[in-house]
Amino acid sequence: MLAVANLEVVYDDVMLVLRGVSIQVPAGRIVALLGANGAGKTTLLRALSGLLDLHDGEITKGTVTLDGKPIHELKPAAIVRRGVKQVLEGRRVFAELTVEENLKVGGYVGGTSAAMDRVFDLFPVLRARRRQPAGYLSGGEQQMLAMGRALMSDPKYLLLDEPSLGLAPRLVGQVKELILRINEQGTAVLLVEQNATMALSIAEHGYVLETGQVVMDKPARELLEDEDIREFYLGLRPEGTARSFRDVKHYKRRKRWLS
Repeated sequence: MLAVANLEVVYDDVMLVLRGVSIQVPAGRIVALLGANGAGKTTLLRALSGLLDLHDGEITKGTVTLDGKPIHELKPAAIVRRGVKQVLEGRRVFAELTVEENLKVGGYVGGTSAAMDRVFDLFPVLRARRRQPAGYLSGGEQQMLAMGRALMSDPKYLLLDEPSLGLAPRLVGQVKELILRINEQGTAVLLVEQNATMALSIAEHGYVLETGQVVMDKPARELLEDEDIREFYLGLRPEGTARSFRDVKHYKRRKRWLS
């Protein structure tokens, strides 16, 4: 179990970004984390993977534990060795290195000898492009490479930050199927996604973050059926109703699901 309890994160000693956040990612499961831009989703992933220091952030309250043992004071490499790996938003492959070299970088900390074969089995296109510079890959192929690079350390928990961002609908479907295959092989996934339909369709549980707080915490199926989620994340509303610009402005003032 990867668990966050009452987490508070501050940037530059003054900017409070997360306030009392608690979530759980059970072993072998997929959990979705939803929220608008600026809600604190990426900050939460940085807290889990130990990357807050790089962005002048720090945990001021709360804990991050893996199987009951605290990991929030560990360095990123130590967290990777314990089985937690993050795929950053925007792919961020090493453009001048080949596909194979990118993958080897991913296995530098905590890698296994069978990891390369596993990645190539999951992503056959990477096997075909293994000697090609990563910068020449398409956006979808670069996303596969970023995910494959993370899998090179054989993580127990994979943190995905907006894996479908900027991809065509057909490629979003491919990413979805790949996440399911990775999970079927025993890797738990914490999925941060703007595409709520995709995320909730494959997750078992979901959390909604708003202004640094968890405002909704339900099984994914229930979130898909929730009226507010359907309207404001899925773009669905009761038939025959309309939303004006005034409605949108009003929503921005009233959007507090737990109030």
